[in-house]
Amino acid sequence: MTTTDGDLLPQVERVRQGDPEAARSLVAALQPQVLRIVRSHLPVRAAEEDLVQDIFVKLFTRLDQYQARGGVPFEHWVSRLAVRTCLDALRAERRRPELRWSDLPEEQSAWLDFMLVDQAAPPDTAPASARELLEKLLAQLSPDDRLVISLLDLEEKSVKEIAQLTGWSTTLVKVRAFRARRKLRKLAETFKANNPHERL
Repeated sequence: MTTTDGDLLPQVERVRQGDPEAARSLVAALQPQVLRIVRSHLPVRAAEEDLVQDIFVKLFTRLDQYQARGGVPFEHWVSRLAVRTCLDALRAERRRPELRWSDLPEEQSAWLDFMLVDQAAPPDTAPASARELLEKLLAQLSPDDRLVISLLDLEEKSVKEIAQLTGWSTTLVKVRAFRARRKLRKLAETFKANNPHERL
């Protein structure tokens, strides 16, 4: 059953008053939403459970900062907090793992060929292979670039939604998306050029 913002506000007020049962109920209601965000933006070396716990710790310590007025739903405030926590974790993960051609399964190599040469038809392999390859390439990007590509292209969120989640202007979202896509393509081209002997 989907919980609406109106349903959560009484629990939020009870949590502010120190009601432990309301806190447990609020965590249970928000857990699926937070978990979905974490799984979409989990850093390579981060533990899912630790990041979820970190988000809820921040949520409870900053609960007094949330104001119901201004047209900002509580669940949106939580999403923004979760996305920013994931972004902080991505930024903290400074060393990105090196991606080598030999690490790619055959079907992902085919998708890389497709991405670079603009073939008319995509490879006859599972779409999951394309996503796995994209995630490997995304891991090589900066946290901001990785986030905007994930939100825009993988989660299919609008520019306006991304601006609301990240606090960036819509213009900045568009510029970052354009630059991130260009970097992603250049990364794939460089990666392929540096591994010619491993090409299938």
